[in-house]
Amino acid sequence: MTKLEEFVQEINRFEAIISEWDENQKCVAVGLKRAIEALHKEALTRLIKSLKQESMSALRHAVDDEVVYAVLLYHDLVKPPLPPILQRIQAALEEVRPGLKSHNGDIELVAFKPPDTVEVRLIGTCSSCPASNLTLSQGVEQAIKNYCPEITTVVAISDRSTIDHSNTGLTSPFSPKVTTAWVRVATVDQILDLGIFATKVAGHGLILYRQGDRITCYRNACSHLASPLDTGKVENGIITCSAHGFQYQLDTGECLTADVPLQPYSVQIKGDKVFVQLSR
Repeated sequence: MTKLEEFVQEINRFEAIISEWDENQKCVAVGLKRAIEALHKEALTRLIKSLKQESMSALRHAVDDEVVYAVLLYHDLVKPPLPPILQRIQAALEEVRPGLKSHNGDIELVAFKPPDTVEVRLIGTCSSCPASNLTLSQGVEQAIKNYCPEITTVVAISDRSTIDHSNTGLTSPFSPKVTTAWVRVATVDQILDLGIFATKVAGHGLILYRQGDRITCYRNACSHLASPLDTGKVENGIITCSAHGFQYQLDTGECLTADVPLQPYSVQIKGDKVFVQLSR
């Protein structure tokens, strides 16, 4: 038994004892609990302020510890985690944000409307730029769909609320056309039958799965929180993410835990060489 489990058991034991007390005794215990919690919250608040001034990285590292995070969450000193779909949408917006800021613009998430619609707002110069529709369709929409394949509609909440995919000749921060190429990523022998092979090519983290003569390829990122998948366990054609237990069918990319499939890549096999179609 770990020390943490011992602490939890001790707390449960005392709570069980107090539950049998009369109301006056319970009030004393609750008052003492609140006073101690208030003292701890004040101490933690001061500690966080000090860490923020000295080292934000140290603070982030501390909050990564699940026990520290749980205690801070209990005292309302950190925000509860966003639902996985919103985390992935926010990650997509963070990806396009530098391009927008280079044009003195930005973007914010307005709403996620289940099951497949996202509303965003372009702000700054991007909100009034004649190329804002191009910015949305060529950059924002594509990034969101890369992170969230289940999203089919991205709407800009502004005077221009629909996406125009026509070629207007205007310039967007994302206007360079995305080209693709077939890139050699492995040999067939490198991918064990019913096993996975992880590699990184041209900035793309990939996992490849082989089942006899068939090979499939996916982005090496769990669709839940983008944790690397290559550290997960593979059994009966199913990979389990080592971070949070999400499971995926490796021959199809289907997620067995939620409706968030893996991002696939097209594969070609030429002789003993495996090629994947990548954007560049």
